[in-house]
Amino acid sequence: MRKRLLACLATFAVLLVVAVVRMTPVSAVASDPYAYKSVRIDGGGFVPGIIFNPTERNLIYARTDIGGAYRWNQSTKSWTPLLDWAGWDKWGYNGVISLATDPVQTNRVYAAVGMYTNSWDPNNGAILRSTDKGDTWQATALPFKLGGNMPGRGMGEALSVDPNDNRVLYFGTPNGNGLWRSTDYGATWAKVTSFPNAGNYAQDPSDPNGYLSHRPGVVWVTYDKRSSSAGTATKTIYVGVADKENTVYRTTDGGATWSRLAGQPTGYIAHKGVLDTVNGYLYLATSDTGGPYDGGKGDVWRYATATGTWTQVSPVPSSSSDDYFGYSGLTIDRQKPGTLMVATQISWWPDVIFFRSTDSGATWTRVWDWTSYPNRSFRYTMNITENPWLTFGTNPQPPEVTPKLGWMTESLEIDPFDSNRMMYGTGATLYGTENLTQWDAGGQFTIRPMAKGIEETAVLDLISPPSGAPLISGLGDIAGFRHTNLDAVPPMMFTQPLFTSTTSLDYAEKNPSVMVRAGNFTDADRPNDSHVAFSTDGGANWFQGTEPGGVNEGGTVAAAADGSRFVWAPKGITPVYSVGYGNSWQTASGLPTDAVVESDRVNASKFYGLSGGRLYLSTNGGATFTATAATGLPTTGKFKAVPGIEGDLWVAGDGGLWHSTNSGTSFTKVSGITKSVNVGFGKAAPGGTYQAIYTVATIDNVTGLYRSDNGGSSWLRINDDKHQWGNMGEALTGDPRVYGRVYLGTNGRGIIYGDRTGPPVTVTPTVTVTPTVTPTVTVSPTVTPTVTPTVTPTTGRGCTATYRPGSSWPGGFGAEVTVQNTGSSSITGWKVTWSWPGSQTITSLWSGTVTQSGTNVTVTNAAYNGNLAANASTSFGFNGSGTPATPTLTCTPA
Repeated sequence: MRKRLLACLATFAVLLVVAVVRMTPVSAVASDPYAYKSVRIDGGGFVPGIIFNPTERNLIYARTDIGGAYRWNQSTKSWTPLLDWAGWDKWGYNGVISLATDPVQTNRVYAAVGMYTNSWDPNNGAILRSTDKGDTWQATALPFKLGGNMPGRGMGEALSVDPNDNRVLYFGTPNGNGLWRSTDYGATWAKVTSFPNAGNYAQDPSDPNGYLSHRPGVVWVTYDKRSSSAGTATKTIYVGVADKENTVYRTTDGGATWSRLAGQPTGYIAHKGVLDTVNGYLYLATSDTGGPYDGGKGDVWRYATATGTWTQVSPVPSSSSDDYFGYSGLTIDRQKPGTLMVATQISWWPDVIFFRSTDSGATWTRVWDWTSYPNRSFRYTMNITENPWLTFGTNPQPPEVTPKLGWMTESLEIDPFDSNRMMYGTGATLYGTENLTQWDAGGQFTIRPMAKGIEETAVLDLISPPSGAPLISGLGDIAGFRHTNLDAVPPMMFTQPLFTSTTSLDYAEKNPSVMVRAGNFTDADRPNDSHVAFSTDGGANWFQGTEPGGVNEGGTVAAAADGSRFVWAPKGITPVYSVGYGNSWQTASGLPTDAVVESDRVNASKFYGLSGGRLYLSTNGGATFTATAATGLPTTGKFKAVPGIEGDLWVAGDGGLWHSTNSGTSFTKVSGITKSVNVGFGKAAPGGTYQAIYTVATIDNVTGLYRSDNGGSSWLRINDDKHQWGNMGEALTGDPRVYGRVYLGTNGRGIIYGDRTGPPVTVTPTVTVTPTVTPTVTVSPTVTPTVTPTVTPTTGRGCTATYRPGSSWPGGFGAEVTVQNTGSSSITGWKVTWSWPGSQTITSLWSGTVTQSGTNVTVTNAAYNGNLAANASTSFGFNGSGTPATPTLTCTPA
């Protein structure tokens, strides 16, 4: 599986207050220390390679196609990510086409990286080298691209360390670049000009996208250690090539000359070439395609290295009508020479088949057998209690079972130190067993997920509601989850309906138990299902709505602030809106197809759309949209509305980050940010009046994850160079309940969440919104390492008002007032009064209505924040002229 990174019916006029956001220019960005962890799902993507070190026990690596590489931790039986340092400038390094562990100096490990060989990845590939088992790396750039997520990525390993002279490495490359060699531990590389065949196979040579026309090229390198002694480069080396007529080559003089191995089978590609040096056999697992998604015919061959004799040892030969698969996943038990296993490539139905031989391929047994159709017998049991979602919520009929044994099983590896341990990769996770030899004893061995620490999902959307589960995820390939515990695997993905990929999520800000999601699936598989679904219990259960005709992909969807209606922009379809839960849909007039839609977080009648550099506004629940006057916005981007403040929007995209306080009528571009990927919000810092803002952006030429505690006036970088996670940011949100907590979506490294580890902070608010344009002022944001609020609460008749000073500047100041209902019943309004000690005057105020007569000030609630339940609170803020002062407040309930 792979993932990978929308005529007016009525005319109306809207009178909006002009707003100005005062911000100081962003200068050199400070940092804030964070600790980051993965939100546990375990797996979620294709593991094309598992590599055991042959000389150090428990030294195991795994490579993924878009999620980097991992090292096994035996004490915790989990995996440690090794390439999180690769950032936006080198995001393709998370595509690992091959990995090699050094059998001589076992601290050394190498990775061939680069995600795409077409235009999708702007960078060339590289060979990474490490002398500390992957904790740190050095890189050697190559003069061509590599394809860790291209067709054929499960073949290999193409990168290999000479077991006799570990200074020497060989690397097979794609697209006509041939075989390369290094003689200095991977620091420098040169093409082996004597190697005769660069590989001619492509799945579809005429593919205009340059994806299926990819030629995997030279795909594996296997040394015959017996041909040399320690310290002398190995003389005999076998190399596999993606060429159906010429798939194996050999050198016997250390690479000086090469020849096509005589008598070799033709018509298929050798996915794997594994050498049994004890018995003198080279085994090939072949298929008619490069995989990993296909393969309809193939064979297993045994080559006697001493005599040059070829023997077909296929469990099911390609000539048989029972052969509807190719072969891959080839492995030898190094503790018991002559014992080998091979996997089908690919057997979608009813399941993958593993074959095992204890006599060098002369005879085989199957991991499952047919009894009387549709029944099967099994030599294994599966225990997925740690990752129950692996059933995919299905209830198949025999002969299929759930969970499936696997698919795309290109890597099947027996531990060279332990005949009982075997691991294999699938399209969804990494499985393994620790009692494999029960197979030979006539019993059943147990297969369990062994993917703890591997987080390989592509994250498409994230929401963190103010109540209920802290996080809801929308994922590629495995739909998404309700995460009630960030450190535990959720029991099941979204079902009813089950989307292959969830493309958009939203919740009703004032009624967060109401949620909506949109997504993709293959319509032919489920013609009666809808691409939109709803929940009224915070994502625990879902039900589907109807959909307009022609919908094939989910696009984006938004929920009204009170959950009363929804606006949906399916991909390629005119946007629509629904009153209620999608029982019927009406055309949303004036909003372009494929617009990105969002809802206002206060006003249930307001929705927004972003398309082609224009912001569209609806004030009638999505029925009609009109482009605002704002210009200069990115042609594509993401935007969010701030909870608790009507009309407060932030837009992220190429060119910068933009902010509007008037429902998109105008925007202010944030100084110093030259590019942004996404923006999100979370709980305000102590002392702050405005939600913490999170963005993946480029500030001072550094692309990173940033937080602002003062409305965007200044920013703190909250990741570091060791934590960059490739092309992160497709999904991003803060936590409304935990200050400083951020949830970050990656494209292949799953969901990351971070918490502050620095000292407590208190901030003074710097965001000011005024009803008219005001003179330019300079705001100096303050971030201090200790909590230092200055407040004077005064209890009135059932409510209190607490004053917090904000920022100050020559001739002016700001402040925030929090109103709390201290009575035992709800109130429908409130009034706060005070007297200034001098000539102070309020120049602007938000979230309330102000009158001032001389030194006497009265503030009453706005229309949306007067109703307060017992113990509930709200706030308003203001700017004033004069000398800062802290007055005594009186609060009176209405």
